[in-house]
Amino acid sequence: MTVDYLRFYDLETYLFEDVHDRFHRQGFLSAFDFFAIVVWKANRAKGLVARRLLAKTKTADLENVVGSLSRSLYSAQTPRERLRILMEDWGFQLPMASAILTVLWPGTFTVYDFRACDQVGDFHRLINWSKFDKIWQHYELFRDAVSATGPEGLSLREKDRFLWGRSSALQLQEDIESCFQRPETPI
Repeated sequence: MTVDYLRFYDLETYLFEDVHDRFHRQGFLSAFDFFAIVVWKANRAKGLVARRLLAKTKTADLENVVGSLSRSLYSAQTPRERLRILMEDWGFQLPMASAILTVLWPGTFTVYDFRACDQVGDFHRLINWSKFDKIWQHYELFRDAVSATGPEGLSLREKDRFLWGRSSALQLQEDIESCFQRPETPI
């Protein structure tokens, strides 16, 4: 695979245009495209994700592992089944699973992360739950909250980006006002 480095520089555009389109055209992801999504969500996690995938399949071939995983996502008939595959079959946590699915189906999924949770209300606990049915039920509520909270006329993906941007900007404003001093945590 040849990578256009200028496109890759803008990783989000690369993911939501090139990777998204390639996935829907060929029905699977390459290891490079899959790990580009992982890097976009949490660069620090790429090695851990690779080790877990390899350990789960007892192989040393990330292309085959990612191909199998992504083909199963492509073949799944419902959004619920796609999330279940990532979480139950492959062991992903909700933040990474939702990021992968958001790139592949941005009109159906939104990224679950603390910034969005802060903006839409009390969904922080989803990360601690283990029962998939409960996670799915509340993820749907989270997705609906993202859709309802963002400005009118934006797509689900744009609302996700808006909420992330608002959270980040508000945090920077608070940091400046406090001269970047965090309140001390009592011991």
